[in-house]
Amino acid sequence: MRTMKLGSSTLDVPVVAVGCMRINSLDSKDAEHFVRSAMEAGANFFDHADIYGTGTCEEIFADAVQMNPQVRENLILQSKCGIRKGMFDFSKEHILNSVDGILQRLRTEYLDVLLLHRPDALVEPEEVAEAFDQLEREGKVRHFGVSNQNPNQIALLKKYVKQPLVANQLQMSITNTTMIDSGINVNMENDAAVNRDGSILDYCRLHDITIQPWSPFQYGFFEGVFLGNEKFPELNAKIDEIAAKYDVSNTTIAIAWLLRHPAKMQPVTGTMNIGRLLDCVKASEIHLTRPEWYEIYRAAGNVLP
Repeated sequence: MRTMKLGSSTLDVPVVAVGCMRINSLDSKDAEHFVRSAMEAGANFFDHADIYGTGTCEEIFADAVQMNPQVRENLILQSKCGIRKGMFDFSKEHILNSVDGILQRLRTEYLDVLLLHRPDALVEPEEVAEAFDQLEREGKVRHFGVSNQNPNQIALLKKYVKQPLVANQLQMSITNTTMIDSGINVNMENDAAVNRDGSILDYCRLHDITIQPWSPFQYGFFEGVFLGNEKFPELNAKIDEIAAKYDVSNTTIAIAWLLRHPAKMQPVTGTMNIGRLLDCVKASEIHLTRPEWYEIYRAAGNVLP
């Protein structure tokens, strides 16, 4: 699969990341087959979080990949921390304890990337900086980033954190495009002009932070997938038309649409179906034209000003 640099780092990563939130839905044999097939396709960037399956997803993954030092050399592992029952927690103590738990469950000595999962209203960035320094010094984490954060939240962290923040994982799909909509509808008196995220798309491009779109096939907040959904007849007709032109699946086109954006995003898949994952991987070979990208955008119900 085609690769890219993750943010401002020197880390080469596949342009499509494999999300492991649902790996606990597979039995051990299927999990092993899924992970092995992903790696054979060049999809060796695996995204985790300490809350996925309350930690069991990381354990299942380690078993599936038969983790050992030789296997670890061929993997790029990312995990997230900060979400706790009923609250968010970016305290130094919680970050350090979370990483120790992640490493134990994944049976590895280090993470390639650690993301802070969702913004903590009580964050003390000095504590985050201390935690990151210690994790880097001890060799437990090599790169750092955030998830679901706006520009000022990132800027506040950067005031104290010395390590580059290389990624920001944000919800985005063809039907969830608020970070694009507000940029297109500047100075307009319509709902699409409402800036809900502080121009995070432009901010990440300006500061070399890779956006990792999560739920790239979902509409709303986990309301369902838009592909093949009768709620989106015009969108599906357009996607199917373009898919037929390139002789690929609609899944491939949905990911190719995200990859076409010049922000050089890295979509995070969520499927545990290896066929669909391979369709996602194939998107790295497709370069949609500008007219095709806008045709899909408009078919999703977006009106250009």
